[in-house]
Amino acid sequence: MYAADDACGGHKYDDAHTAEEERTFAALPPAQGRSFATSWWGQAWLKALEDTALELSQLKAGRRLARSGAVGAISVRPGRITAVVSGRDGSGHRSDVLLQRLTDDEWDRFLDMAVERAGHIAALLDREMPPHLVEDAAAAGVELLPGIGDLEPQCTCDAWDHCAHTTALCYQVARLLDQDPFVLLLMRGRGERALLDELQVRSVARAAQDEPEGQAEQEDAERAEGVPADEAYATGAILPPLPPLPVLPEAPGEPPSLDTETPPAPGVDAAAVAFLAERAAMDAHRLLAEALAPGHRESAPEEPLTVDQDAVRLAADAGPGADAHVLTRIAEGTGRDREALRLAVRAWQLGGSAGLAVLEEEWTPQAESAARARADLETAWDDDERPALRAARNRWTASGSRAQLRLGRDGRWWPYRKERGRWQPAGPAAHDPATALAAATGEAGGDA
Repeated sequence: MYAADDACGGHKYDDAHTAEEERTFAALPPAQGRSFATSWWGQAWLKALEDTALELSQLKAGRRLARSGAVGAISVRPGRITAVVSGRDGSGHRSDVLLQRLTDDEWDRFLDMAVERAGHIAALLDREMPPHLVEDAAAAGVELLPGIGDLEPQCTCDAWDHCAHTTALCYQVARLLDQDPFVLLLMRGRGERALLDELQVRSVARAAQDEPEGQAEQEDAERAEGVPADEAYATGAILPPLPPLPVLPEAPGEPPSLDTETPPAPGVDAAAVAFLAERAAMDAHRLLAEALAPGHRESAPEEPLTVDQDAVRLAADAGPGADAHVLTRIAEGTGRDREALRLAVRAWQLGGSAGLAVLEEEWTPQAESAARARADLETAWDDDERPALRAARNRWTASGSRAQLRLGRDGRWWPYRKERGRWQPAGPAAHDPATALAAATGEAGGDA
């Protein structure tokens, strides 16, 4: 048994908890060939770790331990995460990472904010943490995500800073956060059940505010006009019943036939128009299916596509059996030849508009991005395994091979391979450059 020497004490890292306030997760399998965090909040957790740790060598050693499956079962409770981590020599160490709990006043402000925006709770129940939830919490004076110096390590190896054991624990916890953001809220002091119960109490109290009888319902109904449906129903207003949901057709509808005896007007490409009509029917069917899916909720609007991006999307959706004439029209309309369009489609299929930008844009990273990229490359491999890479703006080419890494503006690494004299996308993006390079050389697949 391992005993932790908690020198912090007090409210900040209080260890007192009930059984309902602790969750234990079985040891996660090795993370070979994948990044530790794919969600933005999981990446924010890792950024807090990597910005805090003083020794890059400990980060690299911790990633190696985490990837090898050296982290045992993880206990999560208010203010603390704990696991036994096996070192490279096989010895076990109890490792703890402490995170400041929110005060009662901070929880009051967070809960009041959440009750006012029912969509926040719907997102958490879908195991997501939208950026606007964190932004609204920060506006209320509540910081949910950790920052520099917020992750305080304790380990029986007696290291005074983050060691390989506490670092490995943090990398594995990022994977838990990806799956369930309530893990972070538990670390901040409230378990899922207690949190939802408190929100229910506050919602009922808010709906029963003192107002003249009969006037409350009328005013609630008036306020409900023009607001999101989930927020309107959270007010308790008496609203007219919704119409029944439509039935999803088994297949997209048939677009109008353009096969007529009348020839098309000059300049009208009948094949291209038929293709667009077919795609519109398929897109409508897909959107309706998504809207009718269980748990569907309104998501943040996506950035609108440019004409060029939408043309590549159409070509990607057309599939391998698309009319060659239509693909040629799309290529010509975007200023590409057929081979360039093929590469653009491949990039789109691997990463959407971000993947297309990496294929076609070459840019010079600013100082902060360049420093982060150098740190990623420095710690991704052991010293004796690090490949020789030639840097040119945001592209690093492996010497003596046909592999290349491209840095996206979001900090992810994209694998490329040279084939038939052209650089081709070789896989989806990865947060770890070693994973991306393995995909570029054909040794392993990357993960988005």
